[in-house]
Amino acid sequence: MTTGLIPGEQPSDPRPKGGLPRQWQEPVGHGAQYVDNRSRSSVITARAAASFEPVGRSVASARSFVRDTLQGWGFADIVDDAVVLTSELVTNAVVHAGTSADVLCLRAEDGVRIEVADRYPEREIPLQGTAVNMGSPDREGGRGLQLCAALAGRWGVEYTPTHKQVWFQLDLPERPVGTRAAGPSLPADLLPLADGRVRVAVVQIDRTGSISAWNEDAEELFGYPAEQVTGKPLTDLAAWPHTPGTGTGIAEALQLSRWEGSYGIRGANGRVTPVYASHLRVRDTGGEPSTVCLLVRDHERAVLQTPSRIPSSDAGGSGEGQSTDPFEVFIGSPAPDDLDGLLQRTVERARDMLDGDSAFLLLATDDETELEVRASTGLPSARQRFARVPVEAGPGRYGSARMPAVHDDLTAVPGAVPLLSGTGMRSVVTVPLKVEGRLTGSLGVAAEAPGRYSNEEALRLQFAADRIALAVESARLGELERLRRGSLSFLVEASDLLAGTLDRDQTLALMAQMTVPTLATWCAVYTIADQASEPYLSYVLHEDEELIDGIKSLLSKIAPPDPVPTPGARVWAAPAAAAHQAALRTSMRSLGLGEPVGRISTGIGPTLATASAVGGETVVLPLVARNRVIGMLTLGKPTDEHFRQEILELAEDLSRRAALALDNARLYSERTAISQSLQRSLLPPELPEIDGVEVEVIYRAAGEGNEVGGDFYDLFPISDVAYGFAIGDVCGTGPNAAAVTGLARHALRLLAREGLSGPAVLERLNSAILDEGARSRFLTLLYGELHPQEDGSAELKVVCAGHPLPLRLRQDGTVEPAAEPQPLLGVMEDLELYEQTVTLDPGDVLLCVTDGVTERREGSRMLGDDGLIDVLTTCTGLTAGAVAARIMRAVERFASDAPSDDMAILAMRVPGLHKD
Repeated sequence: MTTGLIPGEQPSDPRPKGGLPRQWQEPVGHGAQYVDNRSRSSVITARAAASFEPVGRSVASARSFVRDTLQGWGFADIVDDAVVLTSELVTNAVVHAGTSADVLCLRAEDGVRIEVADRYPEREIPLQGTAVNMGSPDREGGRGLQLCAALAGRWGVEYTPTHKQVWFQLDLPERPVGTRAAGPSLPADLLPLADGRVRVAVVQIDRTGSISAWNEDAEELFGYPAEQVTGKPLTDLAAWPHTPGTGTGIAEALQLSRWEGSYGIRGANGRVTPVYASHLRVRDTGGEPSTVCLLVRDHERAVLQTPSRIPSSDAGGSGEGQSTDPFEVFIGSPAPDDLDGLLQRTVERARDMLDGDSAFLLLATDDETELEVRASTGLPSARQRFARVPVEAGPGRYGSARMPAVHDDLTAVPGAVPLLSGTGMRSVVTVPLKVEGRLTGSLGVAAEAPGRYSNEEALRLQFAADRIALAVESARLGELERLRRGSLSFLVEASDLLAGTLDRDQTLALMAQMTVPTLATWCAVYTIADQASEPYLSYVLHEDEELIDGIKSLLSKIAPPDPVPTPGARVWAAPAAAAHQAALRTSMRSLGLGEPVGRISTGIGPTLATASAVGGETVVLPLVARNRVIGMLTLGKPTDEHFRQEILELAEDLSRRAALALDNARLYSERTAISQSLQRSLLPPELPEIDGVEVEVIYRAAGEGNEVGGDFYDLFPISDVAYGFAIGDVCGTGPNAAAVTGLARHALRLLAREGLSGPAVLERLNSAILDEGARSRFLTLLYGELHPQEDGSAELKVVCAGHPLPLRLRQDGTVEPAAEPQPLLGVMEDLELYEQTVTLDPGDVLLCVTDGVTERREGSRMLGDDGLIDVLTTCTGLTAGAVAARIMRAVERFASDAPSDDMAILAMRVPGLHKD
C-alpha cells in the first residue's frame, strides 16, 4: 500500500471494500503531507482503518477499534472523547441509516483526526452559528454531530452522491517534560524534615514493563528481595489510582521521557506504601530503552520533587508596588490540569508560611454541604484522603468552614475540626476558599503546641487562600470535566456489556468486573429473590484473587445490609468492624493470649490480609428495578481509604443500569424455565419398548428455549398387540400453540384407547380444535396404529392429515411414500378421512418428520422432500437410531445458520429374524 502523497493532493481512500472488519495500521514517512481543504495542513505519521457491517454489534466493535488504535499510539488523554464521538457516528450509520460504516483514524503531530463514512448522504447538519441543542439525553440518535460540535476541536461533513463523511479532530494536550530548575537557599529550620536515613529505591524497568533491577533500599522499603521481583511487571506492585478519565496510567507513565508523581507500592506485607516517584527514560549502549524509577516515601517527596519554574519578573517594569507574593512564588505556574499537584504544593507552602506541623485542604461539593479531604501534609493522608465531613455546625461537623477561625486548644472543643481528631494537633487556623462568594474549599494549618496562632496568622492565610482559590477552582472544574467524559465512555461500554447477556450469573459477574478495580478495590453483590426473602451473598470480587475467599468468608458471618430503596450510596460500617475484630483475634493468637471475648465465628477466620482489604470505607447502593429492591451492590476500599464523591455518583448511575439488567435476566430465566417445563410436559416422558420393532425419536427445539414449540410426537400402547404413534406440527409457537399441542396429544391417547379407528380419532380431534374458537390453530398430523406380526413384519394403518408424507425405505434401497395426503385439522368442520395400510417387511424403515426438516434452508436452497429421500436412500441396513441420527446430521450440515423451526424425527424399523 502506498501512503506517500504529493502536497496539495487529496489522499487515496484506504478503507476496505466490504468485509467485517478489516483493519490495518501503517506508518507514514515524514515527507507525506495530508492536505485538508477544510482545515490546516498537518503531517500524518500513522493511519488505521476498518469497515463495519450494518449490524448492532458493529458499534461496540468500532469503539474497541478506536480505543485500541489510540492507546497503541499513546494518546490516552483523548481516548474517551474519541470513543464517545465514534460510537454516536457509527450508530447513526449502521443502526439509523442502515448502511455499513468506514472508520479511518489519522495520527498527526498536533492531534488525531477520525473520519466516519456511510452510504446514506441525505442528512441534515446543524447550521453554523446556531446554538447547540443536545436534546433529550434519552434520545437514541441524532446527537453525533452535536457531540462533535461540543467535544471536537474541529469537525465537518462532506457529501458525495453515494457517501456522507463526518470527520472530527481532537487536539493533544501539551505535556511539558524535562523541566530543569533550582530552588533558593533556605535557612536550616525551613528545610524539609526526613525521618532518620532517607532511602531512595532505584528500580529499572525494561521495555516490556518488567523489573530488571532492584536495589537494597527498595528491599528495605517494600520488603521484597531482588530475586523475588526481578522479571515481574511493575504493574503487579503499583497501586495506581483507577479513576476514569483522569491521570495517566502506569504503562503510559513508563513510556514518557520524564515523569514525576505519586502512587503506591504494594509491599510484601500486603499494605500499600505511598511513594513519590521520578521516572527517567534511558537507553543502553545497545539501543535498548528502559525506565529508571527513583522512589521515596511520599512524605519525603522533597528529596525528588522538581521545584516548579518561577516566572522571571519584568526587568523593564517599575519595582514600586510590584512586590511578589511569596505564596504565589512558591506555587509557581502549575499545569492547569494538575489539581493534585497544585493542592499538595498549596498545603506544603501554607504549613511552611505559618511554621506549622501540618496543613490540610478540603474541597466543597457542588451543593456546599460537605467538604472532601483532597490534600494534607504532616497528617496520615492515606487515612484521610477523600474523607467527607458536613459543613454545618455540630459535633463531628466542620462548623468553621465559611469564615476564618482560630482554635487555641482543640482539647477544649473536641470535634471542632474532625480531620485532626487523634492526630495530636492542639492549635489550628482555618480559612475558606471562595470564588465569587461561593464556598469552594477550606485551608487549614495546625500545630502540636496550643496557642500558636492568632488573627494575624488567620489574615495572612486568608490572603494566600484568596490568591489561590480561583486557580484551584479552575483546576477542579477541569478535573470534573475529564471525569465526566471518562464516566460517559465508561457507562456507554457498561450498558453495552450488560445489554449483551440475559444470563443471571454472567450479569452478576459483569457487574463486579466493571466496578473492580475501576471504581472500588473489592465489591460484593447481594440478591433478593422476593419481598419475603433475606439478602443473599451472590458474588464477591477483589482485585487480588487470593483475597476473594477470605472476604466471602468474612461477609458470610455478618448480617447483610438492610435493603433500603433510598437512592444513593450509604456507608456500611459492619465489614470494617468485623475486619478489625478479626485482626485483633489473629494478633492475640500470635501472642499466645487465646481468643478474646466476643468472637465472631469458629473455624478458619479471615487473615490479617483480608482484614486489611476490607478495613477501609464500605458503601452500599440499592439495586432497584421496577419499584422493587432486588439486591445491593457493595463497594469497598482497603484500610484507611475513602471513596471520591464523583466515583460514588458514577457507581450510583451504574447500579441503576445493572439493576435493570439483573432483573431482565431474572425474568428471562423464569420465562425460559417455565417454557422448558411446559415443553417437556407436551412430550412423552419415555417411549415404550415394542417387541420386533426398533423405534427412535430425535427432537430439536429452535430458538433460545424461551418459546414453547409447536412440534410434538407420541408413541403409546393401545392394547397388548397394538401401538399408536403420532407426529404433528401446530401452527406458530407460544401459549396458544401449546394449548392445541396438549389438546391433540392427550385426545389422541384417550380416543385411540376407546377403540376408535384412525379416521374417527382425527375427526373428533378436529371438532375439539374448532371448539377452541379464536384460540384454535390448524394442525398437521400423521397418526397411525402399529401391529407387529408373528412372521416378523409389522402392519401399519396411517392417516396423513396435511403432514409431510411418511417415507418407506426398503431393503433394496428404494424409497417411496407410505401414505397419501389428506386435509389438515382445525380448518374445515366436515372431514372425510380414510386410513391406509402399509406393511413393513423385515429390514424396512418408516421415516416420519415435521416440516422443520424438509424446509431447512441455506439462502435460496431448500432441502425439500427430494433432498430427504436422497439422504434416506443411503441408510439401508442401519438401525432406527442410526437412521434418525444420519437424517439429523444431514439436516444440520445443510445450512450454517441455526435452525429457525422445530424439528422432530420418528424412525421405525423392523429388524427381521436375523441380525444385520
